Amino acid sequence: MAEITVAMINDLRTRTNAGMMDCKKALTDTHGDMDAAIKILRMKGLTIQIKRADKESKEGVISAAAAADGTVLALAEVNCETDFVAKTDTFKAFVADVARNVLAGDEAVAETMKEDLVAIIGTTGENVKIRRIARFAASATTRVESYIHMGGKVGVLVEVAGTKPETIAHPAVAEMIHDLALQVAAASPRYVRSSDVPAADVEAEKDIFRKQVEGKPANIIENILKGKIQKYYSEVCLIDQPFVKEPKQTITQVVNDAATKAGDTLTVTRFVRFQLGAA
Repeated sequence: MAEITVAMINDLRTRTNAGMMDCKKALTDTHGDMDAAIKILRMKGLTIQIKRADKESKEGVISAAAAADGTVLALAEVNCETDFVAKTDTFKAFVADVARNVLAGDEAVAETMKEDLVAIIGTTGENVKIRRIARFAASATTRVESYIHMGGKVGVLVEVAGTKPETIAHPAVAEMIHDLALQVAAASPRYVRSSDVPAADVEAEKDIFRKQVEGKPANIIENILKGKIQKYYSEVCLIDQPFVKEPKQTITQVVNDAATKAGDTLTVTRFVRFQLGAA
């Protein structure tokens, strides 16, 4: 039987991220065959995944990755079962790897990184899931921004468009889009503008408001509904929200102020917001 050395155990740990005792046992069981030991540890990780598949994974980390020139950004949310595991360097490194793969254009990262996923499950002993991903690539006349809030509990991507390439490089635009990312993280908008809100959602809100003002004259009800819907838009639509840094301003005003300084028109085109464990 081959001697199982400390060097062999450390080598196997480096390759698999498995615990020392698991590595020693795998090498002992395979008489020092490194490839066979790796297979055993990966199978163990898969077994843990199957056993814990029904366990809730509401903890984890949201990580962002950026191209060197900042023109491409990626966001990834990976869930685990406990905050303890989420705070480990091994788990954080795995999430960062997922984000980098997404940045490179991998839309099927959960499948591409299947072996790495099984390995991290084996290492942590928890159900780990690559829950969702996003990737924004800027064009010549768009600028993108990312923001990670609360140590990875919230992640945001935002995109703004101008009409000229030089607009995107203007300092006022850079400051404004950073403020937008902070806004999305703090105020949790669901849509960019009112036209993005599904008609069914608007009607559902109107039905709720109508019940609140039953018995009033029809013309008064209509005016109240208009006010209520505008209030609703100011809560769920990014450009209608009060600016978190200066509530007397709306986000539309913040965008228009930057556009004036840059000598162009600016439009908020899209955003995504991931909150750990939320829908």
